[in-house]
Amino acid sequence: MKLEKVTSTERRRWYDDACAAAHALDLVGERWALLVMRELVFGPRRFSDLRASLPGISANVLTQRLEGLEAAGVVARRRLPPPAAAQVYELTPWGRESEPIFVALGRWAARSPLHDPTRPLSAASLLLSLRTMLDPDRAEGIEARIGLRLGREAFALHLREGHLGVAAGEDPAADAVISGEPPALAAALYGGQALEALEEAGALRVEGDRVLARWFVTLFPLPPKAGPAAA
Repeated sequence: MKLEKVTSTERRRWYDDACAAAHALDLVGERWALLVMRELVFGPRRFSDLRASLPGISANVLTQRLEGLEAAGVVARRRLPPPAAAQVYELTPWGRESEPIFVALGRWAARSPLHDPTRPLSAASLLLSLRTMLDPDRAEGIEARIGLRLGREAFALHLREGHLGVAAGEDPAADAVISGEPPALAAALYGGQALEALEEAGALRVEGDRVLARWFVTLFPLPPKAGPAAA
């Protein structure tokens, strides 16, 4: 069977390569597309939420990326029932299969000498970094529930058997709760700053089991930086 040649403007921008990796870039290779998907990994978001989490993107570009991802079957739109009655965007079941890509790409890029973990990051970005950097050996044999309040968003983390589960919302059974903006928590996780110092500065607040909270932030070591190429 002869394949029909597609000649639309959008289609001509594709790589025209049978490699599945090339086709992945056809689908999500536009600037901002992967970051839009990142923001949807932990649940549906409104357009305004996405813009707030991606301050460098314009409304026009965000609209284009959402339309492109929706056309590709990666993202879907739906309207929440009353009283919210708001339109939200979410990853499709196939779109949610992309999380391991973010984990692998994040761990690879964290080894770059140019990577700066002190730059701004969103709640979704921080949560993905936790799933990426968790050291299962350090977490072995421990089960704990950690609540995170990151700005206006709350998340329930369940650490069990070296795996970190993440769900949106408060966890009334949390053993410890850490509250603050994502960059402040990143300073404890990746910048070596003590929780107590961040609390004294008013950047974070810790409730519940403080020993557990101090241990928790040590579970996510950054990988060593890549060295120069061999001569």
